[in-house]
Amino acid sequence: MVELTLPRNSVVNKNGKHHPAKDGAGKTQTFHIYRYDPDTPDNPRVDSYEIEVSDVSMVLDALIKIKTETDAGLAFRRSCREGVCGSCAMNINGSNTLACTKGMDELGTGDVTIYPLPHQPVMKDLVTDLTNFYKQHAYAEPFLKAKTEEPTDEWRQSPEERAKLDGLYECILCACCSTSCPSYWWNGDKDGAEEYLGPAALLQAHRWLSDSRDQYANERLDKLEDEFKLYRCHTIMNCAQVCPKHLNPAKAIVEIKQMMVTRPAQKGKT
Repeated sequence: MVELTLPRNSVVNKNGKHHPAKDGAGKTQTFHIYRYDPDTPDNPRVDSYEIEVSDVSMVLDALIKIKTETDAGLAFRRSCREGVCGSCAMNINGSNTLACTKGMDELGTGDVTIYPLPHQPVMKDLVTDLTNFYKQHAYAEPFLKAKTEEPTDEWRQSPEERAKLDGLYECILCACCSTSCPSYWWNGDKDGAEEYLGPAALLQAHRWLSDSRDQYANERLDKLEDEFKLYRCHTIMNCAQVCPKHLNPAKAIVEIKQMMVTRPAQKGKT
């Protein structure tokens, strides 16, 4: 897997600030954290924080401790702390992951380096602008679409049909997969023209293509059928390696390509 460290168009001044541990601290570890403030001229930079980690179990706990006890200006997203919301996605020691589920015991005793998600515009410190990422998710039309009248009771699905959605619906839109993909770095932000949608949006597309209740399969495939939106995936598997929910977007993309060539010849027919 390609190791990832820098956000888009970033040349880092590594001569950042150093914050030593407090007197009397027990077991300590140093965190090197990317800092960027649009209102400060001296950036981007990497600041170092030496903190006691004897009471820290997850990387997110360490970040909260730094913000609470050392540097209140440090900015990062977090919410559920349970690996469900995807808010605290960031690049930790060269790999995209969730800070709330990344255990300190997984990192060993060496220094820890934390950067924003790669190749995304940085708003402040570890907070990136995911506007384009969510726009691509919306392009996949993540909702059921039907041509027949709504049934009087409910849309029924067999257990076998429901099982086809396993490994697809669990996506939490953390953006770890898309921002780990070199093809997405090169082709993922071109505002529709010659734009690769990326692993997350295509995983979502597969989820609705696989749903037996949806009646717009061909129309959905039509929206993906050009040289870029789907076919810029080169199956290098970074997306599957970094997914915190252990999903496989690359496999989903391959299966969409198979749907594309096996669907009925006449477009617009389910």
